[in-house]
Amino acid sequence: MSLKSAAVLAMVALLTAGAAEAETVHFAATLTGGDEVPSNTSPGHGELSAELETAEKVLVYRATYTGLSGPAVAAHLHGPAAPGDNAPPLVTVESASSPISGTARLTGGQVEDLMAGKWYFNVHTQAHPGGEIRGQLRRLN
Repeated sequence: MSLKSAAVLAMVALLTAGAAEAETVHFAATLTGGDEVPSNTSPGHGELSAELETAEKVLVYRATYTGLSGPAVAAHLHGPAAPGDNAPPLVTVESASSPISGTARLTGGQVEDLMAGKWYFNVHTQAHPGGEIRGQLRRLN
């Protein structure tokens, strides 16, 4: 085998190994006032779905909601926090109007926290500036 052929095979092996390590992980969250901290009795509710591409550390998310006390003034992905705890925003959405969608590039530590169930999404209103509805992201696969 020539040196050139060996180099090509080595490059293919490296690319294949990297592709084999890449994974798309799916997440979901149900958004309610009861899951906010502190909880509230908002009739608002919603859903969030997200996919994390692990090799590139890119999170793609979509959320919908209805029934809030008023217009949404902000929405964020927060972490790290277990259910019942609060954490600072990590990703601020551009427009908090439903439906919401966006992408974010994460750090290695953020990926670890997300995979460990330590991220949540919430929507803020004027009546509930700390958050009206919230849901902890749970891994689906």
